[in-house]
Amino acid sequence: MEILDKLRLKMSQVPVDAFMVSNMQNWRFISGFTGDAGILLITQDEAIIFTDSRYTEQAEQEAPGYTVIKTLVEKDVVKETIDKLGIGAIAFEKDYVTYSRWEKLGQTFKDQTLVGVSGWVEELRAVKSEEEAGYIAKAQSIADEAFSRLLPMVKAGVSEAELALELEFTMRKLGSDGIAFPFIVVSGARSSLPHGVPTSKRLEPGDFVTFDFGARFKGYCSDMTRTVVVGHASDKHKQIYDVVLRAQLAALEVIGPGVPAKQVDLAGRKVIEEAGYGDYFGHGIGHGVGLNVHERPSVGKTSEDVLQPGMVITVEPGIYIPGFGGVRIEDLVLVTEDGKKNLTSSPKELIVV
Repeated sequence: MEILDKLRLKMSQVPVDAFMVSNMQNWRFISGFTGDAGILLITQDEAIIFTDSRYTEQAEQEAPGYTVIKTLVEKDVVKETIDKLGIGAIAFEKDYVTYSRWEKLGQTFKDQTLVGVSGWVEELRAVKSEEEAGYIAKAQSIADEAFSRLLPMVKAGVSEAELALELEFTMRKLGSDGIAFPFIVVSGARSSLPHGVPTSKRLEPGDFVTFDFGARFKGYCSDMTRTVVVGHASDKHKQIYDVVLRAQLAALEVIGPGVPAKQVDLAGRKVIEEAGYGDYFGHGIGHGVGLNVHERPSVGKTSEDVLQPGMVITVEPGIYIPGFGGVRIEDLVLVTEDGKKNLTSSPKELIVV
């Protein structure tokens, strides 16, 4: 069933006359329109993109089959069109509406009934088509190649910020649309910060260095993490790294269609807890990846999602010890009809640079 057909089925079940899509990634998924200003309106008979003069030609090119209507500063074209179509009830994406926006919607559409809905598009986005999975795999191959080219630069004296910049520049040269998210490059004691930002701190011998980064290809993200050691690895470095690696391999092992996503988390978490580091692993073991770097399904210990063929998820256990440092190892995995395919090719053994 086509995306519009699935959404129209949801509309008929509520029921509402129209579905107003305000999230940029959601309207891109539905229509192919990549502009960052607009509204997509779906009725049982119409599919309309409202956007301003900067994007009308682009929308017509990217979304054939959709009616493109130019918005105007001096006139509320969306309201006028909705009234003209005789629409009485409108579903809107409540997760992306601020309170001030909600007030404005109520004032604008006082003649209509507004129905807040959640997850209509996101649940469709969770299962990737073959084409989407291919874009994600390409983004991941760019990230893998960029990391292999970066490794010779990783040594004492270079700064976290310099490495982050070189990684982004290399990915761009390899064909990335841009970065999937702000890179995490943290070293030494700072590597205990799961989402630390790169700084001017320079690498020193004995530092753990964690790289968490991703490319984009045709809008789709990749996400990977590798941790290396500068100069020499102590017994403590090796022990912590080994625990995280064993946790990641255990989590990867259980992935397959029909598996509750929380089982992936629990399999990896068990290894870390049994090694005595449970207090140093606080986040979920993974998440879905697509047009956003964090999207459905959830892959944490409280997740209610079930893995399906076409889902792309991360597996990223970590141990973070304040004052010492941390390790995270992350792969990007496609759930297949008969199991899984790991899209990440970078080596996972402990690398000493």
